Amino acid sequence: MQATAKGVSAGFVATTILTVALFYFARSVLVPLAFSLFCIALVWPLQAVLQRWMPRLLALLITLSLTMSVVVAVGSSVAWGFGKLVQWLFVNASRYQAIYADWIGWLEEKGIFIAGPLTDRFDVAWLLGFSQTIAGRLNSIAGFLVLVFIFVMIGLLEVEDFNRRLLSPAVQPIGGRILRANREIGAKLRRFMVVRTFASVLTGLVVWVFAFIAGLELAAAWGAIAFALNYIPFLGPLIATVFPTLFAIAQFESWQMAVVVFIGLNLIQFVIGSYVEPLLTGASLSISPLAVVLAVFFWSFVWGLSGAFIGVPILIVFIVYCAQQPSTRWIALLLSGGPAKSADEQHV
Repeated sequence: MQATAKGVSAGFVATTILTVALFYFARSVLVPLAFSLFCIALVWPLQAVLQRWMPRLLALLITLSLTMSVVVAVGSSVAWGFGKLVQWLFVNASRYQAIYADWIGWLEEKGIFIAGPLTDRFDVAWLLGFSQTIAGRLNSIAGFLVLVFIFVMIGLLEVEDFNRRLLSPAVQPIGGRILRANREIGAKLRRFMVVRTFASVLTGLVVWVFAFIAGLELAAAWGAIAFALNYIPFLGPLIATVFPTLFAIAQFESWQMAVVVFIGLNLIQFVIGSYVEPLLTGASLSISPLAVVLAVFFWSFVWGLSGAFIGVPILIVFIVYCAQQPSTRWIALLLSGGPAKSADEQHV
């Protein structure tokens, strides 16, 4: 019996490792596929309503146009914000260099020595290389969006036929369960994105007002960056807090003012993320905070920044499918943030 148990455990570990490796090495296909399925779940109701009143292909064209307009608007906001930041860095690179040298000298006086290569890399050439890296990433994102666009177009044309196949007697009762799960997933993902978008807009506006009142330059850019990065749980708000703090050090040349900026931005993120957003989300999307953290970091490890964004929607899909089966409903209960008595309520 012990040998059998060890064999099962070893097989489970090996399967898990191989699955993670598959997700990692096939990310060039799986990431745009995951994003396309996510987009289809969000925009399918619009496509379904439009094609009742107009030809199917015309409805598809309108749906795709609106979807890409939203994606481009969000992407443009973060690109514009970081573009303004990079321009400011080029103009004021010498100021950062001087502040950094002063800090190095102060630390060395206290007996703390920073490695020479780190000091050598913090210069204008490093900033130029960093900006070129960002430009390369933007080009790769453009190709990524084209692939997602193609997948979404094909998927929207396939939704109705796929649903009919799920309802056919040959695939029952599994087909019915999958269809119910897909409908629940679509509803939850749409609600998740509506709440997330509202929280992101609110965060961007409040950060812009705070930066303007604090006298921080590029206040509108910080608001745009905070708006876009708020779609990425934990990691996005962290980046949107650290960058303005470092910026404040160079602008005000005062660590006290940088601390004020850091505390103010963290309070904004905390209030909106911990109170406003959960209040709007409600119990139907209640997920364990630990599960959210693990999902974000796991998928960011496997798929990078794209994984950090899509990690929570994947977790929602996983919870809903687990809740459909009595044998796996306990997993959905452990991953959700509600009380134990809501286990049966999760089953639809």
